[in-house]
Amino acid sequence: MAKQGDMTQNRGPQPWLKALLWVGGMGSLLPLSLPVLALSESVGPQGIDARRLHVAPYYLTGDKIAIGQVEIGRPSQFGIDKVATETLPISVRRVLLLDGLANANEYVDGHASNVASVMISQDKQRTGVAPEALLYSGAIGPLGSTSAQPEECLAAQAVALQNGGDVRAINFSFGEPLTRDPRSNPVLDGNALLTQCIDWSSRVHGALYVIAGNQGRGGIPIPTDNFNGINVAYSRQGNGEFNRLDASNLGSEPAAVRQGAPVETNVGPRRSISLVAPGSSIELIDPDGRVRTSSGSSFASPHVAGTIALMQQLVDRQFRAGMANMPLEGRHPMVMKAVLLNSADKLKDSGDGLRLGMTRTLLDNASRSWVESDAYRDRKIPLHKDLGTGHLNAYRAYQQISPGAFGPDQTVPAIGWNFAALTPPTASAMAHDYEFADPLQGGSYIAATLAWERVVALTDTNGNGIYDRGESFSDRGLNNLNLYLMPADTDDITQSVWSSVSEVDSVEHIFYQIPETGRYKLRVIYQQQVHNEPTQPYALAWWSVPAP
Repeated sequence: MAKQGDMTQNRGPQPWLKALLWVGGMGSLLPLSLPVLALSESVGPQGIDARRLHVAPYYLTGDKIAIGQVEIGRPSQFGIDKVATETLPISVRRVLLLDGLANANEYVDGHASNVASVMISQDKQRTGVAPEALLYSGAIGPLGSTSAQPEECLAAQAVALQNGGDVRAINFSFGEPLTRDPRSNPVLDGNALLTQCIDWSSRVHGALYVIAGNQGRGGIPIPTDNFNGINVAYSRQGNGEFNRLDASNLGSEPAAVRQGAPVETNVGPRRSISLVAPGSSIELIDPDGRVRTSSGSSFASPHVAGTIALMQQLVDRQFRAGMANMPLEGRHPMVMKAVLLNSADKLKDSGDGLRLGMTRTLLDNASRSWVESDAYRDRKIPLHKDLGTGHLNAYRAYQQISPGAFGPDQTVPAIGWNFAALTPPTASAMAHDYEFADPLQGGSYIAATLAWERVVALTDTNGNGIYDRGESFSDRGLNNLNLYLMPADTDDITQSVWSSVSEVDSVEHIFYQIPETGRYKLRVIYQQQVHNEPTQPYALAWWSVPAP
């Protein structure tokens, strides 16, 4: 099912899919008088600024990095499907149906092809985010009248196991309605089978799941209640750049929604949106190479998945070159999540670097920026209800990850990240301090993002180590970690300058203005143990401004 808010011009979905789409899922037709926006704009400096990474001196194109997608249908592939030509600019590595290879000419779908084109198109005018990445596309096939979550989990697992089990990101541009969930009185509590499957697969297979994420009324919100993935809302252009949340987004706490259906939001205060990426009036490529213009979160999330491929290529390259601060842990989905969320744009920098060199001010539907939200004022709220941590910026993600990893056993530079683990709160090592090597500039901002994973276990009844139809998952829980910004010379968290102390999220995020020039540190605290794993891994990314 296409995500809520998706709008399509020129060609509709195939008949077998159209009958299954939620009635509002395709939206209204775009007026023909609107300007046509090439995919290159959303990939370029007006959008996520990934195109500059394709050329010298970076040469990051996703080469040799495997990513995946799961859809109801699949893109076409030359040599298998009649509709695909040899010059088709979308070259998929492999097409699958559930847990096997796809059949020729079966379930080829425009929506799946459009999503794939955002990630890997090699068209010169409509170049995708990661044009040389290896895309494995899994189709589920026609949905029946009951929940297809077992089949969707099976397809996701099959994609994750491709490339020798080395698939770094998997895009989901569809979802399941709560009305089809077989649980009695289903809610978005993270425990639908598909949601648990995604959180399980992320930990077991090491793939970061990227989900087109809108909730609301009568939509298709499962699996936007996941903990371990990234949920993406979509932006539109304003004054020549993608800097405004599109009005069709419903976000975590929708104010204007369709009447009649129950509200679909996460149980409790946990919010759903992680990032914003371009998704309005994007030119995309159909299975036969023709072009259509579409809008929706379906086309925002593949911008994120493609960016992950670029960052993974950088990690692999620097690791193989023997860079001292680039360990293999840089491949971990938690590191990718922390890096992308922390490098997101919130406030445009005035040129002095005090706003971390951010390239745009992102506005929500009320024309308010991130610092005008409760996420900026409330230590218990790490994510903006509509904007997450801000707008995806691939070049800033490159700047965030390229310095490498720095652990708590040393002073750290102004920009960096780390992958580490804490032991349970009853042990001695329940906190890590990251002290900055240089004083931080008063009046500048600091961004810091902490990410860790919910533990979901497979109830493997036949003991074969993989998910099979009829099997289930169990939620082992989410430990509670907190993040503090503190003066370097104190260990008393009551003296912290700011903190992120959510009790329900798997992310903590600080974006705060340094009150005065001085020495500071970040402290990660293992606040509460819920599951019984011997250690709690986490990823931390930070970006600050040293004093002159």
